[in-house]
Amino acid sequence: MKIALPGSDGSLKDYAMQGTPIEAEPLGPDPVRVVFSAAHVVADPHTDNDPSGMATLDWEATMVFRRHLAGLGLGIAEAMDTAQRGMGLDWPEALELIRRTKAELPDAVVFNGCGTDHLTPDDAQSLDDVRRAYMEQVEAIQDIGGRLIVMASRALVRVAERPEDYVRVYEDVLAACDRPVILHWLGGMFDPALEGYWSSSRFEDALETVLAVIGGNAAKVDGIKVSLLDKEKEIAMRRRLPEGIKMYTGDDFNYPELIAGDEFGYSHALLGIFDPLAVAASKAVAQLGRGDEAGFRATLDPTVPLARLIFRAPTRYYKTGIVFLAWLNGFQKHFVMPGGAQSMRPLPYFVDCFRLADRAGLLSDPDRAITRMRTLMGLYGIA
Repeated sequence: MKIALPGSDGSLKDYAMQGTPIEAEPLGPDPVRVVFSAAHVVADPHTDNDPSGMATLDWEATMVFRRHLAGLGLGIAEAMDTAQRGMGLDWPEALELIRRTKAELPDAVVFNGCGTDHLTPDDAQSLDDVRRAYMEQVEAIQDIGGRLIVMASRALVRVAERPEDYVRVYEDVLAACDRPVILHWLGGMFDPALEGYWSSSRFEDALETVLAVIGGNAAKVDGIKVSLLDKEKEIAMRRRLPEGIKMYTGDDFNYPELIAGDEFGYSHALLGIFDPLAVAASKAVAQLGRGDEAGFRATLDPTVPLARLIFRAPTRYYKTGIVFLAWLNGFQKHFVMPGGAQSMRPLPYFVDCFRLADRAGLLSDPDRAITRMRTLMGLYGIA
């Protein structure tokens, strides 16, 4: 099979499809690594809401994708930034998403984003404002039986003046949690408003603050997801975590080696890239569980060039690549995103995503992918 794709000079050149679609291998119970996919949402393209406003979702298509993830044995990290939380998906819609996923998949492993996004940073005047905002979401999610991922707070960045402010707020929030939670350290490359989280832009200082939070509340912490796109920082923190606290890699650049681990330990995974890579992720971790590290790497390593492209700077636009691949793979009928985010990457980016996804075996139906890629190119005036 071939498709004519535009090159860097705009001229069309035949590209011969070369990948073999990865066969699904669902994870069984008690996998060797805990693996979460941060799942995207599907926009309703028929709404008359202005695209610059809050999201209107196609609930059925959104749930279809969650059934796909659960069917592969993956955990679901719900209502996170991959779902455009705080970037098109507001708190009421996020809570509805959490409710629907809980009702649709009552037996799946699902943790849910809990933050302060209904409190705008400009309206936050004190630490108490931030506490109240966190507590509102803690209570609402726990009332429906949901587990929590305590997300970083833009409002807390604004009002916190010292590391102790973070420690006190998190201590109060964690005290209200009925089961151990996953903490989330999201770097400024994903959300510039979170630059300097934990009261320092210097990693070494921020690390001491977050370790103080974990160390003082270890019974309430299942683990921490670190999204800094720096494997050395993640490894340094992993080696200092208290016994029993999991490191969940959020490094969409270096996940194979971080999950495989070293002589001192390994990372579990909570990754946005495991949305389009779900089939590869479940197969690879199953291989690792059988002691086949070479097979694990052979499955995951070819996906890294695609992941690095999807998450290239400006990293906050990575959702565009993820939804593009969901469309190519038939999980939704259109390539329309909340907030019009499908326009946030240029055509050459989509062309490269197509090629790299094919080479990694991530296009489940190459004929369909070719048809949809031609449709996209037609929108750019390419016959």
